[in-house]
Amino acid sequence: MIGVISYLVFFTTVAAILSIAVLGLNLQWGNTGLFNGGVVASFGAGAYGTLILGGAPQESHFGGFGLAYPLALLGGMIFAGLLAWVVGVLTLRLRHDYLAIATFGVAVAFENVARNAIWLTGGAQGVRGFERPLRAELGDGFLYNLIFLVAVLIALWLVFLFLQRLTVSPFGRMLRAIREDETAARSLGKAPDRVRLTAFVTGSVIMGLSGGLYGTFYAFISPQDVLPILTFQIWAMLIVGGAGNNAGAIFGTFLIWGAWTFSGWALARFAPIEAQLYTGSIQFVLIGFVIVGMLLWRPQGLFPERLVVSQPGANRDKPQAEGLT
Repeated sequence: MIGVISYLVFFTTVAAILSIAVLGLNLQWGNTGLFNGGVVASFGAGAYGTLILGGAPQESHFGGFGLAYPLALLGGMIFAGLLAWVVGVLTLRLRHDYLAIATFGVAVAFENVARNAIWLTGGAQGVRGFERPLRAELGDGFLYNLIFLVAVLIALWLVFLFLQRLTVSPFGRMLRAIREDETAARSLGKAPDRVRLTAFVTGSVIMGLSGGLYGTFYAFISPQDVLPILTFQIWAMLIVGGAGNNAGAIFGTFLIWGAWTFSGWALARFAPIEAQLYTGSIQFVLIGFVIVGMLLWRPQGLFPERLVVSQPGANRDKPQAEGLT
């Protein structure tokens, strides 16, 4: 029984961490229409930044500044935001397929830098020796994982609350206006390029928070954790849950992460020995089928976006079309 509870704590912690990254992507794609194929770059920047800033000194690579954990986590988020700002300035003038290809190239480049820049990232050995916060007081067992889960859920709730309020704010309405018709928004005096860049950087900072929490939980990060497949997993979570719907994004994350872990267990338990050698590849194919299947069957996701007017006295339960103002 204890083992089952421990696994549920582990599962929920990872799913909640990934939910934060999916919420960041939802801001970029669901609310602004920015096809970011480089999610893993922001996620990895936050993870590597947090562990390098907060880790102990190591001879094999740069970093080991031993900063207090909140500062290290904040530094990782800032690093993710700076990387997104550079990428955004260079790529956000592109549209649709071109933006997706360019940002996916950033993800591939980030993984290659993480693997080959040994002096900076530790190379294939990754960044080790990160001292998990409050480890001395709480130990390194079930109690620590349970308290860390609570902290992650609080972070997820704060990000969700922030994005929910942003969605109904004038800035959120402007994001959707630019997503639907950028030319019309520009004709009304808006600045689409600046707004798109703000949304892109903000979403990437949220992904950096997710990466920092992920690196904290495992006390380790390596190039294997920032493979481009993570981008497709996060996209599948958003597509299944429903782009533009923050609650749907979280639900889709838990659903896809559950399907991913269950398929791995089922393949390892019941598949022939020959097939088990290709478990990872089979799971990747399944992710592809999920994305394509949802786009064909229900492109709006399980929980479609609901646009509501926020004027006093309006019927908030009924979807309404919104204008550009």
